[in-house]
Amino acid sequence: MWQKTLCEALGLRGRILLSKDGINGTLGGPLSGVKKYIRAMKDFPAFRDMQYKWSEGKGHEFPRLQIRVRDEIVTFGVPHEIVVDDNGIVGGGEHLSPLQVNELVAQRGDEVVFFDGRNEYEARIGKFRNAIVPTVDTTPEFLKVLESGIYDHLKDRPIVTYCTGGIRCEVLSLLMKNRGFNEVYQLDGGVVRYGEQFKDGGLWEGSLYVFDHRFKIDFSKDAKVLGTCHICTQPTNEYHNCSDLTCRVRTLICPPCVSDIDEIFCAVCLPSKK
Repeated sequence: MWQKTLCEALGLRGRILLSKDGINGTLGGPLSGVKKYIRAMKDFPAFRDMQYKWSEGKGHEFPRLQIRVRDEIVTFGVPHEIVVDDNGIVGGGEHLSPLQVNELVAQRGDEVVFFDGRNEYEARIGKFRNAIVPTVDTTPEFLKVLESGIYDHLKDRPIVTYCTGGIRCEVLSLLMKNRGFNEVYQLDGGVVRYGEQFKDGGLWEGSLYVFDHRFKIDFSKDAKVLGTCHICTQPTNEYHNCSDLTCRVRTLICPPCVSDIDEIFCAVCLPSKK
């Protein structure tokens, strides 16, 4: 697989998903290697105009390189609904830049609904102000939530879908339109682009959850702390892996509590350890 060969040659690790509709992934490693990867990708006409988003790290945020081939670039479970052309998802919500999102809110106020396209635990440490955060732990669960009728009262409201980098919410905007939501927008470039432009001076609040060893990134030193420690309930935005190696749950624990315990267990595993 050419992506595996390219990444290994450049000393890059991370996750890459490939599908008939495109490529999505996050890579880390030496800065020189990341730059060479982008230059190599631009040699392919299909990827010449692809967007890249940068964030600061130490180069070892990922333990290994994982490359997967999927029917969908984001697994909502409905590949038959998704058609992609040179402009992106066909029939999806209108793309709004970060500035246009702010302008929409300035014009229409509380009528605008921010709809979080991420898993619920990601939103515990950061989200748009007053956003709707569906109770989902995996992407396929979104369809059950949308089709349950719980959000039918929003079908005539202006809805701005958002996610980390702008891919999940682009697909979500299509699925919402297909299910009767009439005015759906998508934050172009996701929270990453919004944070680059407005830092913590806009409508975003808190930290941005990321899927690597950092667990989060902040857009400025003024980032709000929205999460709470599951041990002492004090404010924290620090996620940790559960010490039970069979558990994949990440849990919020504040630094003082971390220093007072030998092992970190999530709220699910903790009762069984007592």
